[in-house]
Amino acid sequence: MKYVIVIPDGCADEPQADLGGRTPLQAAHTPHMDALAAAGVVGRANHVPAELTPGSDVANLSLLGYNPREFFTGRAPLEAAAQGIELGERDWAIRCNLVTVEDQIMRDFTAGHISTEEARQLMAAAQQALGNETWQFYAGVSYRNLLIYRGREGEPPFSADTRTTPPHDLTDRSVREDYPRGPGSDLLADLMTRSIAVFAEHPVNLARRQQGKLPATNIWLWGQGRAPSLPSFAERYGVRGAMITSVDLLRGLAVLLGWRVVEVPGATDYLDTDYAATGRYAVAALEETDLLCVHIEATDEASHEGNCAAKIEALEQIDRHIVGPLREALAGKPHRLLVSPDHPTPLRTKTHSHGAVPFVAAGSGIAPDAACTYDEPTAAASPLAFDEGWRLMAWYLASAPPAQHEPARPA
Repeated sequence: MKYVIVIPDGCADEPQADLGGRTPLQAAHTPHMDALAAAGVVGRANHVPAELTPGSDVANLSLLGYNPREFFTGRAPLEAAAQGIELGERDWAIRCNLVTVEDQIMRDFTAGHISTEEARQLMAAAQQALGNETWQFYAGVSYRNLLIYRGREGEPPFSADTRTTPPHDLTDRSVREDYPRGPGSDLLADLMTRSIAVFAEHPVNLARRQQGKLPATNIWLWGQGRAPSLPSFAERYGVRGAMITSVDLLRGLAVLLGWRVVEVPGATDYLDTDYAATGRYAVAALEETDLLCVHIEATDEASHEGNCAAKIEALEQIDRHIVGPLREALAGKPHRLLVSPDHPTPLRTKTHSHGAVPFVAAGSGIAPDAACTYDEPTAAASPLAFDEGWRLMAWYLASAPPAQHEPARPA
């Protein structure tokens, strides 16, 4: 039995006036996703508890079958796992974005989608000027980087009461009231402020300005947390897994779950990703794993930019080059295929939001319902719903969750 999960990150949205009251998912030409709906079931799941921030960290942890109330410790520790950075019991990982802030407005939370090589140079400069044995800067991919706090004896400077704001929640907004707050926030705010002078005349930024590109004006620190303790997916659900993604957050989750990470040349975390290559590698990976998860960031990035046309295009590319080839490869074999975003990312707000997302599941042992399209209105009308989204995985795998948890059930 093969299980496949396709995650078009943040694709759930609201009706758009420019689309005649349709959502991007309704407007996109997605014959393969609609065929899954006709052959299977459409439902909805809420992956972010009301008291938690609607980030991809919380939402994907839930989508992959782990109760975020029980297992979530912060976003940055997941990304540290992707880089093989070990965290001690006193250590904290902190997400370190390279951003463009002008006149106290978050102009771009990606610093113009700065390249990985440029980011490496800026992070090296940050380490030289601001780092020491306690503060260690690690370059990641593009604007997504890390700062590690190596704790010493005594109480750590941060706690659950330390509040930070994801920079993608601040696009085109003032940042004046969104600097870190609470325990240890003075340390984080000081590093953020001092990075401005470090980057101001850095050769990377001088070159970017000459080329008409946005500079990385400073670091933005958020998503702090300590090392999580997750039972492996095989231990929890009895299935081996593999992950295809271009995002360190999902790579880190895969590592912590005991999954193999499949790298795809040409796959990026942006709209220019190679969808066709992702589909080819996904089909090939089916031979070596019981469960394959394919995560695509492009739909979320389009929403962060408020670009409806790009979001529709990304959905159509995912359908044509990823869902389609996977359906063809699985045809005639025992299998199940699930398509679901992690959280909504409305074009209107350009940021993640709470709320249920639509999913479609089809394959062996799944009796079809009356649905014939995969979209938000169809999911909203379905009786199949999981108010606690982490329970969806056990239902999808048709396996019982661990004994210490209540049985999986639709809400």
